[in-house]
Amino acid sequence: MISKEHRKHPKLARPELGRFGRNEWAFVGTSCGNIQLLARQVIAALSEQYHCAYLDADHASADAVPGLPGMLAAGAKAEYTDAIHSHQLQINAKLGAFQFHQMFNESDLVLVNGNHHEAARQVVVIDPKKENSLRKRVDQLTDVGLILLAEGVDQVFDFVENALPDLTNIPRLRMDDLASIIHFFEQEMLRKIPEVNGLVLAGGLSLRMGQDKGGIAWHGKPQREYMADVLQTLCGEVFISCRPGQEQALESAYQILPDTFSELGPFGAILSAFRFQPNAAWLVVACDLPLLDRDTLEFLLQNRQPRRIATAFESPHDQLPEPLITVWEPKSYAVLLSFLAQGVSCPRKVLIHTDTLILPAPNQSALANVNTPEEMEKTGLL
Repeated sequence: MISKEHRKHPKLARPELGRFGRNEWAFVGTSCGNIQLLARQVIAALSEQYHCAYLDADHASADAVPGLPGMLAAGAKAEYTDAIHSHQLQINAKLGAFQFHQMFNESDLVLVNGNHHEAARQVVVIDPKKENSLRKRVDQLTDVGLILLAEGVDQVFDFVENALPDLTNIPRLRMDDLASIIHFFEQEMLRKIPEVNGLVLAGGLSLRMGQDKGGIAWHGKPQREYMADVLQTLCGEVFISCRPGQEQALESAYQILPDTFSELGPFGAILSAFRFQPNAAWLVVACDLPLLDRDTLEFLLQNRQPRRIATAFESPHDQLPEPLITVWEPKSYAVLLSFLAQGVSCPRKVLIHTDTLILPAPNQSALANVNTPEEMEKTGLL
């Protein structure tokens, strides 16, 4: 007999995802040709700063625009077409084996032809030529963010007004006001940039050092606490990552985040952070970096590119990305899990094989880590 309190599956925090991506918009209420043209113009304006994707269905009818180049020519990162009996995905990127296992996870903006697909948010076009089509889809208007008025139109259809009780709060633009439409999406993209949390990695065994590296008082207090204090001036929330059972040994004044992916080292700590808050970006910092200063971390955050999987420093030793002084974006959660599913638990390998921004550190000595008593003596800090 199963207890009523028994839970079959663990309760997990879920990423804020729509049907296709984190930030998706369906255009409804006008012809497929108009939707294609509008989506193309928005993508062309935003593609240099954001990864964009477009979803549509196969168009064999005269409703499509003859001779119109595909969305890849406009700068889209991906274009998906539902051809009814088959599916077509075009990617404008150099892909390896790992990337083929993902589709829209890396897209910051997904524009959708609402005549064929639904999306979490909608742009409603008031076009008399497609009034009946929109009427059939009125139940799909669950989160309308923008109203577009076709040429010669000044009023919203009555059935749309009845379906949207907050209509007066929804911005309206003319469909030919391309500059304002692009500005609308630019503002929406800025609003969707994830907040950055801080994570101090303090769960290592410190076997080479012979003592807990996180407890060494390089700056008058345990390094894990010192780094947490630095991160608190730069991030939203800050946590100290630790091994399960290590919580009691850490200072209770700091937020502690035990690993829930066991025996995976820093890789498991990063995954545990995303499992806890999957919609935040995480600035991950190791606790064996006694020379790491606020200015270096501030430089990393100022040059962060949320459209990438991560933003990291280039190691001065081997010119490879430094995974433990890195801003990991929410989209990296699925990427990290996909690498783990393929038997890879190395954060650096993830950075090497994905769309990561690699920056030279303004102060390369700040990246020096200390793992042995000999290295500790050379710093001259103690």
